[in-house]
Amino acid sequence: MALASGAGASRWLVLVAQLPEEAGARMRILRTLESLGCGVLGEGVFLLPDTVASRQGLPRLGGHIDASGGSHHVLNVTADREQTLAFAAKFDRTARYVELIKNIESLSVGFGVSDPTTLSRTLIKFRREFDAIASLDFFPSEIRNRASAALAKIDADVKALLFPKGPDAATTQELRAAQKFFRRVWVTRRPLWADRLASAWLIRRFIDAEGRVFWGEREQAPPDTAVTFGFDGAMFCNSATQVTYEVLLDSFGLARDPALKRIAGIIHALDIGGQVVPEAAGVETLLQGAQRRATGEEHLLAETEKTFDLLYDAYFEAPAR
Repeated sequence: MALASGAGASRWLVLVAQLPEEAGARMRILRTLESLGCGVLGEGVFLLPDTVASRQGLPRLGGHIDASGGSHHVLNVTADREQTLAFAAKFDRTARYVELIKNIESLSVGFGVSDPTTLSRTLIKFRREFDAIASLDFFPSEIRNRASAALAKIDADVKALLFPKGPDAATTQELRAAQKFFRRVWVTRRPLWADRLASAWLIRRFIDAEGRVFWGEREQAPPDTAVTFGFDGAMFCNSATQVTYEVLLDSFGLARDPALKRIAGIIHALDIGGQVVPEAAGVETLLQGAQRRATGEEHLLAETEKTFDLLYDAYFEAPAR
């Protein structure tokens, strides 16, 4: 921890609390203390650096403790160098960063084996975990920088798998879209997640309403007459900067529809991450629910089509007359 090299006096907030006897209330308070990143000095004694957030959070929590049948005091403490080092040790996140780095580096084992979209979903979880640790890491540290660097490296490697190189890729896919696509067989690969599911919905609703969508394994070769999408080497796949859903929008002239464009932002966020889209978390939960409910791929697509239909209707704006 950076504070351990030459720390002087520092200011802290100490919460001394008599927690309520009711088990549910005690558990809620303890969870709140954990979410604030409090260090524990002893039974009922909790510590935080004196920051604006701490000065706001601890008194509010103290009021909740009192209202739940307990009692509290918040003390302002100035620590000397020795105490500062001892206090700072209560907030050492090294072990969590080390574990995260191991998990991040192990992701590369799946290169060439796991589907890139699966790797991307795992990477999104790692980003969230890093953000969760960093939000409670009050003292800059070298291990935090290492975790951030490992995350950036694996992010670049996964993006290289997801987005094939070649400046003419997008143009080629637009030219392919000039072909006739009516009552065709469309084939993608498992596992089915946001981009492939949304692309299938887009195809069946806006591109080829009477087309049929099938799902294959990585080692299965699709029929020669099939229209492939959603994997490297498919007729329609990720370009240098876009996921397949976005490519289909541009290729078939659908990007002019604002509702479809808004859905594209959600799909990109769920498959790749990057820019935060507020609706993405809710859509992710709905897709996870559909996965658990579905008895097969066709059922899964039917369930997720309801979600995308509702999103489209919510975002749709009738043209002005």
